Amino acid sequence: MVHLDDIKFVGKNLHRPECVLVDQDGTLHVADWRGGITLIYPNGNQRTILAKGEFKPKPNGIAILPDGGWLLTHLGNEDGGVYKLNEDGDLSPFLLQVEGEPLPPTNYVHIDRNGRVWITVSTRLKPRILGCKPNWRDGFIILVDESGARIVAEELGFTNECLIHPITGHLYVNETFSRCLSRFDVSSKGDLSNKIVVAEFGLGEFPDGFAFDDEGGIWVTCVVSNKVIRVNANGKKQTILEDNDPEHLAKVEEAYQKSCLKRDHLDQIISIKLKNISSIAFGGKDLKTVYLGCLLGQSIAIFESKIAGLSPSHWN
Repeated sequence: MVHLDDIKFVGKNLHRPECVLVDQDGTLHVADWRGGITLIYPNGNQRTILAKGEFKPKPNGIAILPDGGWLLTHLGNEDGGVYKLNEDGDLSPFLLQVEGEPLPPTNYVHIDRNGRVWITVSTRLKPRILGCKPNWRDGFIILVDESGARIVAEELGFTNECLIHPITGHLYVNETFSRCLSRFDVSSKGDLSNKIVVAEFGLGEFPDGFAFDDEGGIWVTCVVSNKVIRVNANGKKQTILEDNDPEHLAKVEEAYQKSCLKRDHLDQIISIKLKNISSIAFGGKDLKTVYLGCLLGQSIAIFESKIAGLSPSHWN
């Protein structure tokens, strides 16, 4: 288990750095709630690229485009969508509706090695906090490929990050408020089938982001509880890192069980170092440096792992 004293931080004055990605050069790509991306270079220098114009998306998930720029999911109060941000700050819509309906506030976006784009919407309810309860499953997954955009999975319990495994080709997705990590088979046409639950999570554990390691494991971040949990190839869970106050966590759990979670439960946590971690990425030349995005902090937490991660799709 990683001790809190082993945690270091990179970056400063970040704005809700919910999603962090690492490129092959070691540069961090971090969502910026003001409407764009902040880059943190290996030498520590930072560069922020915000969208030009009056409209500023609220980036939750981000994806690095192979030809430069990024896709950003817009997590507005009422509206959503996915936008393309160029390196000069030009912003253009990528996907604003699917199957004739406007996208609700949109959670995450992933580009796989075949260039297909996978998008998650956590809930159709507005405000989204209404979907943060047990047994509510109206989240869905969208696929965008050469045939266009379509919904490929529905009735998910607050759909969060989703990734295609670079070796097996399965799609994995965290269902935050169903408290499980699920897996789908993916056909050559991108259709999803044969859903199974890979891991279920316990009291106070709400899975958000995840990353794959090279031993068949999956590293999952849990919001509120500030946990990193590794799920091995057999589905066994191991807590790698934890930073929370048990009494506060019990209050959040009680509200969750009574279906009365409020924003305060998610936005006001008690911890020593970690600020509501939400995403995870492996980086470094040996892929053994772990980076943690967060909802409440202004920097990115890092620690060293004995197990290497798998190279993400944007490295290839």
